[in-house]
Amino acid sequence: MKKLRNFSLLMLVALVTAGCGARPMGELNRSNIWGKFVGLISDALDYFGHLLGDYGLSILVVTLIVRIIIFPLVYKQLKHSKVMQEMQPEMTKIREKYKDDPQRMNQEMMKLFQSKGTNPLSGCLPILVQMPILIGLYQAIMYNHDIQNARFLGLVPLGQPDHTFILPVLAALTTFIQTRMTMMDINNPQQKMMMYIMPAMIFFFSFSFPAALALYWAFGNILTIIQYYFLKRPQAAAKQGGANK
Repeated sequence: MKKLRNFSLLMLVALVTAGCGARPMGELNRSNIWGKFVGLISDALDYFGHLLGDYGLSILVVTLIVRIIIFPLVYKQLKHSKVMQEMQPEMTKIREKYKDDPQRMNQEMMKLFQSKGTNPLSGCLPILVQMPILIGLYQAIMYNHDIQNARFLGLVPLGQPDHTFILPVLAALTTFIQTRMTMMDINNPQQKMMMYIMPAMIFFFSFSFPAALALYWAFGNILTIIQYYFLKRPQAAAKQGGANK
């Protein structure tokens, strides 16, 4: 459930930082590092928005750029996920053997992780990296009056919550597919609960925040699903080949 806790933390920080509401802000202060970071995102959205004539398409381009930048972390997360799946039987044995001694259990777990050359927090890196990006994107939208008044493909207002349910449903659905892909080989019922809890949380936040954030999240999920498909296909083919021998 560590991924769920980290994901919840991500959304909680976004809520607190955003002020829990989709209301326009004044002028952006670029005199500090964070202001410059938010300004950079806002400038990128403006550039592609004017180039493509649609701020929704601009968000898609910025999302693509972000996903390209964090691709090494996504690849590392996939490798970590594969190692975790292989470690499940040993982890189960350790939990059963030391269920009455939590301290010893943690020590043995850390020894197991060290022997496999992995870190239990490796799978959280893409989510943690996206935390400042997600908050920065929110503030860039709130400070950018052009985005506040823009519509994606002339239909969905980007500066307000999408009450048509289109983007919230798409964000929740793609979250479910992505989570299911990463947990397909995991038999832990508690971890599999994430397949249903995370999409529900995403739907709630997507329905409460500007549609631009839901668009960013949904398209980011689609890109991740494509990445996972092509990265896991060789593994699936190798497994199938081994089963046929």
